[in-house]
Amino acid sequence: MIELVRLFRRQNSTDASRESEAADGERWPEPPRHGGEEQALPQADAKPGEYRRGTGKSSWGFEEGHELATGRTILKPIGGGTHFEVYLVWDEVLFAICVAKTLRPELVDDERALRDLRLEAALLDTISHPVIVRGFDTVLEGPHPHLMIEHFEGPSLRRLIKKGGPLPLAQLLPLALHIAGALQYLSRQQIVHLDVKPDNLIMGVPPRLIDMSVARTFERAARTTGPVGTDAYMAPEQCGGEDVDGRMGAPSDVWGLGATLYHCATGRVPFPRPRRLRDGDELSVRFPQLINEPDPLPDAIPRGLRDLIESTLRPDPAQRPTAAEVADRLEPFVADLPSRLVLAPRGTKFR
Repeated sequence: MIELVRLFRRQNSTDASRESEAADGERWPEPPRHGGEEQALPQADAKPGEYRRGTGKSSWGFEEGHELATGRTILKPIGGGTHFEVYLVWDEVLFAICVAKTLRPELVDDERALRDLRLEAALLDTISHPVIVRGFDTVLEGPHPHLMIEHFEGPSLRRLIKKGGPLPLAQLLPLALHIAGALQYLSRQQIVHLDVKPDNLIMGVPPRLIDMSVARTFERAARTTGPVGTDAYMAPEQCGGEDVDGRMGAPSDVWGLGATLYHCATGRVPFPRPRRLRDGDELSVRFPQLINEPDPLPDAIPRGLRDLIESTLRPDPAQRPTAAEVADRLEPFVADLPSRLVLAPRGTKFR
């Protein structure tokens, strides 16, 4: 095991599936907003869709060599958020390095937190797709409830855009086609991801869609009330509010894909908002996508591709294309790229 871990450290110059605090001060992103449900599990001291916070973001303080569970050894922390701490872990049964998504100490006895962990594990058990993260095991009993999920090499799409600016078409198009295919697969499984964004795309061969923490079945998504997701990439129906048409579902993921592609093409989010929000700000301030249209895409983007991205950002879910239609419309653009295209972690290569 020691030699394998040493080999990993020599080869792994980037962070893992989820990013920790980097040298440039970039933080591993906070987890998405969970929203509430019309038939939510009752809990005396928490509002629907919220966890009991306890003392706040307390930490396990695990160090290298700590045993998370039998046969699972901590290598290093790689991030965390309000509800979870995330670690690289060596698993003796798999004989491989994985990612452990571990509930924070104050949430280990929280019924809602454990239920959501169980639901995420159940969704991962139903998914088998080359572009979507896999789950390997779930531990709900004992002192450290956690999920064991797949570990990927490579930077997130967010990191890539931050360092290099907008993606060239030769990189954007294959990425878009891969993710559209993954979303079409989820749709056929009656699952909606609800948090498609650059943070949740790991650039590799192929790229990978990660983080199923707010994913839901269509049935559960239809009775969920917003906000749920990450503000800048949330479809209007995810934002909450009485005037929003439509329930969350597959079109919500198409919106997330469109917002992500817009970010890839321009280097900025499609619906910027004030840097500081105050308590009491109206929903339209927090979510400009409820009332605004995005700025036009650059003329350097082919007209047909601009039309496609804009169509994914239509306010009415019924007017957006399906993920399969997005993929079909992307194929001619991808076909015009040079042959033997490889979507590499640090850029597109041609062979």
